[in-house]
Amino acid sequence: MTADLATDVFEEHRPFLMGVAYRMLGRVADAEDVVQDAWLRWYRADRTDVREPRAYLVRITTRLAIDRLRQVQSRGEAYVGPWLPEPYLTAFGDTAPDSADRAVLADTVSLAVLVVLESLSPLERAVFVLREAFGYPYAEIAALLDRGEAAVRQLAGRARRHVAERRPRYDVDPARRRDLTERFIAAAVEGDLEGLMSLLAPDVRLVGDSGGKAKAPLRILHTADKVARFLVGVSRSGPPGLALRLVEVNGGPAVLILTGDQPDSLFQLDMADGRVAAVYVVRNPDKLRSLAAR
Repeated sequence: MTADLATDVFEEHRPFLMGVAYRMLGRVADAEDVVQDAWLRWYRADRTDVREPRAYLVRITTRLAIDRLRQVQSRGEAYVGPWLPEPYLTAFGDTAPDSADRAVLADTVSLAVLVVLESLSPLERAVFVLREAFGYPYAEIAALLDRGEAAVRQLAGRARRHVAERRPRYDVDPARRRDLTERFIAAAVEGDLEGLMSLLAPDVRLVGDSGGKAKAPLRILHTADKVARFLVGVSRSGPPGLALRLVEVNGGPAVLILTGDQPDSLFQLDMADGRVAAVYVVRNPDKLRSLAAR
């Protein structure tokens, strides 16, 4: 395989590898670093006997992501306030033409699920991502990770139970979420307390991620009254000249708020029974950097 062909092959699989790495890490910058490291190893490797490039590349990427996760966990760094994954721009139209496949991909990359995945071990997370997000057979996962198939099945079972116990059940229908998002933002921008209250579930929660680098609640807010009053207060005290842009992030609609051409915050909703069940607000500037040029 020539160098040019090796480059073409890698670029063909880059979006898939990025999808694996991001679900493993929940951080765009770390995922990009892992994929770049995978490229360097692919380019320098003896590719003479590589018959299935995707399997080879997924193996490299997964192992690099496991190593990165172990490094992060061993550092045990304290995070100021609630933690959310770094928002990841998604577009599943080309990779999942079937609506059922798209729904699976969207669910496994959602903010709610990625928060739960943070509590898994690196190996459990790798098995869960490969099995649940991409449908890899157990035997193939075992080969990718150099583990026995029985051990992989045990890891998958533990991970699946853990996620099922902690994952909130939300409606992921994209059209309904988009409609609710648009109505929610309109009410929030207008400071319409009653309008917001009509859209929020009684037990709604708001999770704000600032990392201590911007203004956001340092604790999760609960109940429709507290969340609505907080949002109205933010609307009234916000700086002039804000611009709003609807984007697809982590498999669902979100609103990117910009000051000038720089991201200020990102809002995304989860819905259940036609109402807003969770509001995610990302304000940590480090996590918004990848959205700056979008």
